[in-house]
Formats: sequence, structure tokens, C-alpha cells
Amino acid sequence: MTKVVIIGAGGVGGVVTHKCAQLPEVFSEIVLASRTKSKCDAIAAQLDRPIKTAQVDADNVPELAAFLKAEKPFMVINVALPYQDLTIMDACLEAGVHYMDTANYEPLDTAKFEYKWQWAYQEKFEKAGLMALLGSGFDPGATNVFTAYLGKHYFDEMHTLDIIDVNGGDHGYPFATNFNPEINIREVSAECRHWENGEFVTTPPMSKQQQFTCPEGVGTYDIYRMYHEELESLTKHYPSIRRAQFFMSFSEKYLTHLRCLENVGMTSIEPIDFNGQQIVPIQFLRAVLPDPASLGPRTKGRTCIGCYVTGVKDGKPVRAYVYNIKDHEDCYAEVKSQAISYTTGVPAMIGAKMMVEGTWMKPGVWNMEQLDPDPFMADLNQYGLPWNVIESPDFDVE
Repeated sequence: MTKVVIIGAGGVGGVVTHKCAQLPEVFSEIVLASRTKSKCDAIAAQLDRPIKTAQVDADNVPELAAFLKAEKPFMVINVALPYQDLTIMDACLEAGVHYMDTANYEPLDTAKFEYKWQWAYQEKFEKAGLMALLGSGFDPGATNVFTAYLGKHYFDEMHTLDIIDVNGGDHGYPFATNFNPEINIREVSAECRHWENGEFVTTPPMSKQQQFTCPEGVGTYDIYRMYHEELESLTKHYPSIRRAQFFMSFSEKYLTHLRCLENVGMTSIEPIDFNGQQIVPIQFLRAVLPDPASLGPRTKGRTCIGCYVTGVKDGKPVRAYVYNIKDHEDCYAEVKSQAISYTTGVPAMIGAKMMVEGTWMKPGVWNMEQLDPDPFMADLNQYGLPWNVIESPDFDVE
């Protein structure tokens, strides 16, 4: 009998809860907790099995630790905000509970994405006999496992890595974000960093653009280079990689709205005084934009996310592209979600499943690519995110 606590009741939290509930033989008890219990209750009402819901403040370590000590779960699946990773890790250590998240920690007051804060917990988790699995979403997450899978089966050495995230969906709004608006806009507007010749090179946000044609008729899209956290761990764990880049697709409409919001200061993370109250513009913007969890019934089209790798095998040049395509409407039919939340939530469930079943279980703090990719890849096929590999694809990435 294995109990898990899921923290976070947004779009991804809803998918994780649905997918865990589909596997009672793995997740025998589920507790869904959030700052707003009514959100948990709304998700619970969609399920065909009972789960427990609770209110908890993930910023309050003593409160969260006491909650975990009372519930005694095997692990926490953290799908709250990245600002809360460290407080949840601290509570897990205090309560003796394993930990997993989908995105690395970032400080609330600085748009900075680094693993150093969480990697610093390695000795604490190891000594406590607890495991912390970092970044078990899609990117990061499945993309790390895709890279590890190619590295294990297709390459002796990987030399270039290009992660390409295309969302070919349309929700019909003039401007909306497919996941938490605050996190999304902070990512997009941050300085770009890519790996080249042993170091990270900094360039202006989205200053490199090219077109990419997705397989299986998804379409051709403009993709823009930006920084994403998996580049840091993948280049650390695969030192043969000489260049690593992350690209994401954006429509001109999205970028025009974003530039306007930046120009008038609405994407700022610096507090301002408004009628005697301190407000953060980007947090106010988050409150007025459509809730990503509400986009499911409106969104049509498909996503295409994958890793393109070049390198050598048996002394010969090799190229390979591994990818997943997911239909937004299929996701909504299954779990009342659009595909962005689905593609993050399914790998979160699978990562937890790997830990619960002992397939991935060792004390310490681990990134996805440090673990055997094969069972995770098998579960992607089984639980809703089938993938394909194209050897020697008919494209290249600059």
C-alpha cells in the first residue's frame, strides 16, 4: 500500500492526480493538497475513485512537515510553484518522506534558473536515506530521458543536442499562456543561455530564430532559442556534448503581446507601490490572464516535443531525433486538460511510479538522465505519451 501526497492543484496537478488515480495498484492512497482546498475538491470530483484533499501552505516548513508527519506518505509529488521547491524539500527531510518535482528552484525575486540550490541537498538526502528526483516533467523530464535513451542506444558520444518544443495548439484567446503565466513569462523574457565549447554563452532573449517542420503533419513553426534548465544538468552529465540549445515555438501574435506587456512594465518582478500596497506587476498580470487550467476545452491542435542529437557511433557520424506528438483534444477527453499540462503531468506520474516501484530508488538528489531511461521510456508508451525515433532525419538544426 503506497500513499502519495500531491502538492499543487493547477493544470499539471490535475493531470498528475488523474493519472495516479488510474493506477490504484501503484498509488493506493492519494492526498491532493494546495493552498486553496476548493481547487483540490474540484479535481477530486472529476475522478472515479475517492481521494483525500487538504489545505496546506507550501511556504511554511513547520506546517508542511507536520502535515506530512500526520499523513505519512511514501513521497511528495511537488507540482506547486518552483519558488516552493526548497521549502518542500526541507519539509520532506524533516518528515522522512521522498521528494519529486517537475521544475528546478528559482528565487521569487530573481528570474534565475539554476540547479545549484537543489544539488546542494545531495548530502542531506543521502544521509537521510531519502531520494529527491528533480525535473520529472516533459522539459525538463522526458527530454532528459530522451537524451539518455539516445546516448545509451544510438551513440558512443553525443556532440550536439537541440531540444525543440513546438506547441501547434490554438486556444482562441488573443493572449494566454499554456502554463503558469508568471513562470512562462519569466522564462521567455529571461536572457538566453546555450552551451558551446565548454561554457554557457549568453545572448538576448529569443534573438536566434529559425523554422522547424514537425513530423507527422503537425506543421512548420517559427522556433526561438531560449534557456531551459535541463541544459545545465545534461551538459554536466554528458561532458562530450559540445553544443546544447533549447528552442520553443511562438506565434507572432504571442510575441507582439509580450513585447507590449514588457514595454509597459507588466512583466516586471520588482514590487511597486499601488494605493499604499506593494504589488508585483507580473503577479497582477497572472491574475488577469486566463487560467491555464481553463484552456482545455478551448484548445485544438497538437504538440511536438523532441531531442535532436548528433555524434558518433562505432567511429561514424550519427544523427537521431526522438519525439512525442500529443493532441490537445485527446488530452481533454481523457483528463480534462490541454496537452501542455498533460505532457508535464504524465512524466510526473511516471517518475513517481519509478520511485514507488523501486525501479528508480537511491538516496540522494538526482536528475532524470542519471537513471536508467528504458523503463521510463516504456511507461511513456503505455501511459499516454508514445514516442518515435527517426534515424538520420531529413533536417538539421543550426
